[in-house]
Amino acid sequence: MLKKTLLLGTTLMVAATPALAQDSSGDEIIVTATKRAKTLQEVPLSVSVTTADVIEKAQILDIKDLQSVVPTFRVSQLQNSANTSLAIRGFGNGGNNLGIEPAVGVFIDGVYRSRAAAQIGDLPNLERVEVLSGPQSTLFGKNASAGVVSVVTSAPSYETGGYVEAGYGRFNQMYAKGFVEGAVTDNMAVSLGLGFQQRDGYFVNLAEADDFNEIDRWNMRGQIMWEPSDDTSFRLIFDRSTIDENCCGTGVAIDGPFAAGQPDVRVIIGALGGNQPSSANQFSYETYGNSNSQNEIKDRGVSLESKFKMGNIDVTSITAYRANDSDYGSDSDYNSLEFLKNVYQNVDIRTFTQELRFDVEVSDKVDVMLGGYYFDESIDQDSGLLYGDDTRTYIDLLAGGAAVLGGVEAILGYAPGTFFADDTTIDEFATQDNEAISLFGNADFELTDKLTLSVGLNYTQDKKNVSLYTENNDVFGNIDFSGAEGRAVLTGLGLANNFPAVAASCGLGALAFSPANVGAVLGAPACFIDAAGNTAPGSAVYQGFAAQVAAGVAAIPQGIMNDPNGNPLGAFFGLQFQPQLLAYPNAVEDGITDNNKLTYTGQFNYEVNDTINVYGRYATGFKSASWNLTRDSRPFQADALALAAAGLLPNNYVPSTGRNFGTRYSEPETSEVVEIGFKAKGDWGTFNFAAFDQTIENFQSTIFQGTGFVLANAGTQSTKGIEWDSTFKLMDPLHITFAGVLQDPVYDSFPTAPGPAGTVIDLSGQRPAGINELALSTSATYTHDFSDAISGFVRADYQYESDVQIVDNIAGLTRSTNIINASAGVGFDSGVSFMIWARNLNNDQSYTSAFPGVVQGSTINAYPSQPRTYGASVRYKF
Repeated sequence: MLKKTLLLGTTLMVAATPALAQDSSGDEIIVTATKRAKTLQEVPLSVSVTTADVIEKAQILDIKDLQSVVPTFRVSQLQNSANTSLAIRGFGNGGNNLGIEPAVGVFIDGVYRSRAAAQIGDLPNLERVEVLSGPQSTLFGKNASAGVVSVVTSAPSYETGGYVEAGYGRFNQMYAKGFVEGAVTDNMAVSLGLGFQQRDGYFVNLAEADDFNEIDRWNMRGQIMWEPSDDTSFRLIFDRSTIDENCCGTGVAIDGPFAAGQPDVRVIIGALGGNQPSSANQFSYETYGNSNSQNEIKDRGVSLESKFKMGNIDVTSITAYRANDSDYGSDSDYNSLEFLKNVYQNVDIRTFTQELRFDVEVSDKVDVMLGGYYFDESIDQDSGLLYGDDTRTYIDLLAGGAAVLGGVEAILGYAPGTFFADDTTIDEFATQDNEAISLFGNADFELTDKLTLSVGLNYTQDKKNVSLYTENNDVFGNIDFSGAEGRAVLTGLGLANNFPAVAASCGLGALAFSPANVGAVLGAPACFIDAAGNTAPGSAVYQGFAAQVAAGVAAIPQGIMNDPNGNPLGAFFGLQFQPQLLAYPNAVEDGITDNNKLTYTGQFNYEVNDTINVYGRYATGFKSASWNLTRDSRPFQADALALAAAGLLPNNYVPSTGRNFGTRYSEPETSEVVEIGFKAKGDWGTFNFAAFDQTIENFQSTIFQGTGFVLANAGTQSTKGIEWDSTFKLMDPLHITFAGVLQDPVYDSFPTAPGPAGTVIDLSGQRPAGINELALSTSATYTHDFSDAISGFVRADYQYESDVQIVDNIAGLTRSTNIINASAGVGFDSGVSFMIWARNLNNDQSYTSAFPGVVQGSTINAYPSQPRTYGASVRYKF
């Protein structure tokens, strides 16, 4: 890998003539990656910029489409519209657990969007999207340990203008959007953008509910710009968006049994009269769902950016408030049985942020930035699941037949059908209050006319107060099979094993043990009659057998009872999917984390000549502790003795074996990067190159294991590699782009990684899943003026990702991508333009993510990539 890196890096540097920092039209690109307006050439870090022109021509409709033109950026769509995971250089997290904040920070017009549900709306009048690779905590504070995505929209113009656009595409996709802006007074301008997008689902539901992966979205964004003087300006932005769609369909990538020696789960489901997709046709885009996977998201917010100039000091204040409400419900067993009737999550997030910056021009050689950032967020979540009318039948088959659970019910005195009954609910209620403050400073020193040195510091304090409790009505999950109830069951089964002989000696014949006869044996007094006329359970016969069995059970050591491999009832442990949750805060666990960290950056930029800049950078990053806000939250085993002494442990929490212990939260995540590179520009185009060595300590990982999510820290994860981003103007109407990343990621230390089916595996020295060794993106855009009044373009781009394992705990399931997108358009000087487009033109098929089937053993479900889409649009610009 290192030889390949050096060879490719040398080839690229030799091939590169002086270049970089313009868009396809040749204009200089101004970025705000360092919170100061600078040319892309001047910024001493790796920044990928996607301009408005590329966004329009490439039909990039939301943040997920951005990865087709930025190879270092990856977006994974998970089980609902509000659950996407972002990664830069392979580093990223934040999916499947509301308590895990993303390692990639998303900022829209300088305002932090803390969760994916607030990041995915369409935005009108985009100016550019900047993707900053590597830790950015010094300037962006919390939750930028892997990088930043900065979305910038245009401020209102004083010149009246705008556009309206409508389009139609495959799967009955329809969208329309409009934008208008102009002056209200000599010093006030406004703008307003509106849009909606709808599409039928392309994932056909063969059961009774609607098709999956539809789109139904609406958005509004308005701005008011007031400039009362040359030194003062105020920019008020208000937005609102809604999503109401059925998402997201899955297929079966691997068929497997629930346990060794059993038939595939799909066969069991079929025996029960159900249907499930087969791995024999992995990309059929067909599924079975008894109910809609409904996603409803309402996102809104307001921000005020205030700028003042006081002598040599520029003051910037950004005040923002955001509210996000999301409701999600799905049939998460992904088959036509009603095993899980519903899995739901309702979340309310309220976020207030305040940033204040002072830019001071100390001298013509020294610029200093000082600032502070305040973050206050509250999360209220209620979630849960509901068993269906097929749950008990399915579990009976897994347990070995209806008699097994029926016998346990009879022995313990539960009514038949109590375990896994239809409409059994497990509800969770979680809250998190998060308050953080950052103080930061950065100084640029122009040491010579060519050399600039920059240093920065950031101190972040982050405090979280969390609570979590459940209302768990799963009776079977709360039975203590390692305690008194387990011994009672063993005693009852011991009697049952001697039942035919007992029944025969009582004159009843050699009756077979069955749930119906257990009641007769243990409850009917006429069953046993001894010579003295005593009846059961006082008969000598009954008492003799009962005493013998009870003595044998009582003699079993408690250590054996605690051991799932030694306890004769150990197989039941695996069917207790939903044990009682130990609520917190409690007398031992206070539900509080309070973290602080000093991060820093040192970098230089050297102007070799008018066309080439060389830079170097060292930076550190920080992300605070993340809580597990799901039903799978478990106390740390280090607290086991204190919890036991306080009498707080529910049934089935066994300190000696660690059963049902785990993690409440993951420790803070820290990162560092060493990066060197050069940036070049010329009349022929542009070229950026960077070589990096990036490490994350305590990488926060969350992995689904079939019945729940495990939250863990990877000890150390690192990657070394190179990346490049270039534009070549081979001739005036033809522009070529070529970007890529070649990297060698590894888990330096992850000895306790969550493995399949609740096991623990050692991933140390292994490649982390989902991080491609090589990713490439290239495009060609040809423009032509047919006349003074008519112009047109043709554009095509290609995205390649090398083969990589998809999920850490699923060996053998890999993905690679080879995607072609294309578009063509013609415009008239009247303002009317037409465009046709296609995404995934070659219908490339791959999985974006995968997970063990819900209570389906080694069956693996996966999310297929979006199939070929195409459409046409018309726009009128005025």
